[in-house]
Amino acid sequence: MSDTFHPYPHVPKVYPPGKPAGAATQHVPVLIVGGGPVGLATALGLARHGVRSVLIEADDGVCTGSRAICISRRSLEIIERLGALDGFLAKGLPWAGGRSFYRDEEVLHFTMPQDANQKLPPMVNLAQYHIEQFLLDAAERRPELIDIRWQTRVTGVDKRADGATVTVATPDETYKIEADWLVAADGGRSVVREALGLKLQGTSYEGRYVIVDIHLKSERLTERLAYFDPPSNPGSTVLVHKQPDDIWRIDYQLRDDEDAQAAVLLENVAPRVDSLLAMMGETAPWHPVWITIYKANALTLEKYRHGPVLFAGDAAHLVPIFGVRGANSGIDDADNLAWKLAYVVKGQAPHALLDSYSDERVFAARENLRHGTKSTEFMAPPTFAFELMRTAVLGLAGRHAHVRSLINPRQTSAIAYAQSALNAPDSETFAAGPAPGTVLPECPLALPHDGGQKAGYITDLLKRADGHFTGLYFSEDGSVPSALAALGDTLPLTTVAISRSGAQGCAWDHTAQVFSLFDAQPGTFYLVRPDGHVLGRWRQVQAGQVLEALAKAGVRPGGSDPSTLRSGSLKVIKEAA
Repeated sequence: MSDTFHPYPHVPKVYPPGKPAGAATQHVPVLIVGGGPVGLATALGLARHGVRSVLIEADDGVCTGSRAICISRRSLEIIERLGALDGFLAKGLPWAGGRSFYRDEEVLHFTMPQDANQKLPPMVNLAQYHIEQFLLDAAERRPELIDIRWQTRVTGVDKRADGATVTVATPDETYKIEADWLVAADGGRSVVREALGLKLQGTSYEGRYVIVDIHLKSERLTERLAYFDPPSNPGSTVLVHKQPDDIWRIDYQLRDDEDAQAAVLLENVAPRVDSLLAMMGETAPWHPVWITIYKANALTLEKYRHGPVLFAGDAAHLVPIFGVRGANSGIDDADNLAWKLAYVVKGQAPHALLDSYSDERVFAARENLRHGTKSTEFMAPPTFAFELMRTAVLGLAGRHAHVRSLINPRQTSAIAYAQSALNAPDSETFAAGPAPGTVLPECPLALPHDGGQKAGYITDLLKRADGHFTGLYFSEDGSVPSALAALGDTLPLTTVAISRSGAQGCAWDHTAQVFSLFDAQPGTFYLVRPDGHVLGRWRQVQAGQVLEALAKAGVRPGGSDPSTLRSGSLKVIKEAA
């Protein structure tokens, strides 16, 4: 070990203070506070729908230090639609499972769902500074729709019925921004949340973890490693994640009697890291990069919409790190919010659509907190009873497979909005396929391309730049009924015909899996929201059923304001999605 701290391999660009254009008080349709992953993803999501936003960030560039490090398949699907996926896949380290050890015995080897039908890995390890940088790169390619102002902090928020006036300060000046809608994505210490007098509710755990990033060259495979009561650190729990650029993230639990300030001193950290690496069989020299301390919180706001102010990410909820649900849930917030806010801003849906953002994402947060709490209570038992239970489970798991599920870290997965008010309930029985509220399953699909067809996937059908709803019409020959096709003349809806036959000009179920995966027959129709969740499905669809389902979601022919509606076009796709 060297006692010299190594810098992170990524050196962020330093941006000058952002400047407003024109008058001292500006008016913008959407103001986003916070330039982290959630704020950037929201801005990119709005831009996909043609909606302009101003994003302000108090710092002078992307983050430094060790924060989020794992991005899920669901988040990668969202990021692909935002136009930022390439960097994530090029830089990130994919992984599909992990191992847990009790003392010196392996007691769990888990694998996340992964098969040949998947386009993306279950998880990618990537430091948050890279996550932010790749999203920022994509945002900087949309300067006509995304105005980013660095070194700009909020000093006041005046919420009104029809918007909010936000006072901001840079090192050079103070000015006001009037926004029709304010998105608070400014993190766990949200200034906007505090300005509105709102409090997160839930549980803060007493257990403390030291987070250590080190530089270490190793050929070890990328997987999640968990050590319970290891010989290298008796009585503690240790998590290890390999990251790009030979950076390793190590999290280990402190005992109750340990002083937090002393615990982050390198002289106290180094012996534990040395002992851990020796136990793992890692013999290469290592260098410290970052040391900090962490306490788990399971907290959420009761509502994420407060009139014209909408909360997302850590400003709305704080989720324990176990199960990697923090940044991933925030990216899901952004995906849910962006399309709904865009439809409202453009007059394609009423303001009430945004209530469903709050309802769905509060439900999702509670699901994430439920799983995160279970993982936290296992990783850092809050009482003697929990510790006794954990010791019993770990002691039995090596010999009894049926108890190993209790050790499972419950990695994040896509959450179904099964009770969403937007859903069109099933009127017929489906034996398989995604129910209303769930996300589309992945499967290979041949897509039309240049008069022929090319290999693709179901999720490729959601990548269009228009941000429309998507209809999947299952057809023997690739045709679509004219009454169904006519809906697109006044609705933001694009329908794709999926054919068994391989007819030109439509998608082709060339592996003979998609029809069965969706329990479909010719005439079956799935209506999919812009965020990839199913809105409704019908075995033999009628155009009126689709119209009614969209109307229930607040989307009607011509929108709330016909002058602002960009007329949709429902068409059988003649080119690649």
